[in-house]
Amino acid sequence: MTPTTKPPLAPLLEIGALRLDLPIDGTPRTVVHRADVTVAEGEAIALVGESGSGKSLTARSVLRLLPPGAQVHGTLCFAGESIPDMTRTRLRAYRASEVAMVFQDPRAHINPARGVGDFLIEGLTTACGMSAPDARRKVAGILREVGITDAERRMRQRPWELSGGLLQRVMIAAALAAEPRLLLADEPTTALDVTTQEEVMAIIAEAREARGLAMLFITHDLELAAAVCDRVVVMYAGSTVEQVPAAALHEGTAHPYTRALLASRPAVGGPRAELRAISGRPLSGFEVPPGCAFAPRCPRAEQRCRAERPEPRPAGPSTAACHFPHTTAPEEAGRHA
Repeated sequence: MTPTTKPPLAPLLEIGALRLDLPIDGTPRTVVHRADVTVAEGEAIALVGESGSGKSLTARSVLRLLPPGAQVHGTLCFAGESIPDMTRTRLRAYRASEVAMVFQDPRAHINPARGVGDFLIEGLTTACGMSAPDARRKVAGILREVGITDAERRMRQRPWELSGGLLQRVMIAAALAAEPRLLLADEPTTALDVTTQEEVMAIIAEAREARGLAMLFITHDLELAAAVCDRVVVMYAGSTVEQVPAAALHEGTAHPYTRALLASRPAVGGPRAELRAISGRPLSGFEVPPGCAFAPRCPRAEQRCRAERPEPRPAGPSTAACHFPHTTAPEEAGRHA
């Protein structure tokens, strides 16, 4: 699952200076301050960060699956078309055939009272105009493609009769059925055991490669992100803090937060050592003070960091929103953290 280097392509998805405000206790509060992500045709981008950093909200904004009262600011475009400005008719077609999402918990997104086959063919028959027999043949083929060999029997079953791994394969099949151009994968392996996680990620990677799909992959796992994606975008407290090519993740990161995340991971096959925890508490977007959100936890923070919010700027192979980006090795960053 080593990422393949691709030449630069025109953006399929453009998220620029995205800000999301949600009503909290009746008052609009900013939960995503600035998200900057571009995904080209056929490119895989990982969106990484702690819980509450705004990853899922950023991804859901691509489908306009936001809570009531949400206010969207900034650039949010698909193939040059504004997503917030789409009419209901256009939005329905966009969701049906151009962008698909694999959610974190498949049991929360499949009706337990209906058969798996009904769930899979519904979009093809209602939104794509395909006949029911043709839709069943198509989804049976995709189920076999994602590792479900007894597809016809599985299609007659209810979701609660399937294991978590099988059900996530069904969700992947549903996402692939409409042949979208962009796949959104929101931590699709979180609820699965380690062996099944590897199988599911292999299925997603192979299906994406075979179809030339673009992908926005949300995960907590930096190593997994680097293994299956072309670039890694790191979010913290509602803002994009760094973007780096996957191949340069270990040597080319510049933001103290990214480097502290790398240093906090155990080294597989390396010498045993105490894990280097990041001091302090992670902040949610609506808690961010003036200045850099990471400043309260950053050992390199200066007065400027607490007063002035940094703008993204080039820093070696990466782009980092930091006043004082690192130029040292990641191991040194871990000692500072």
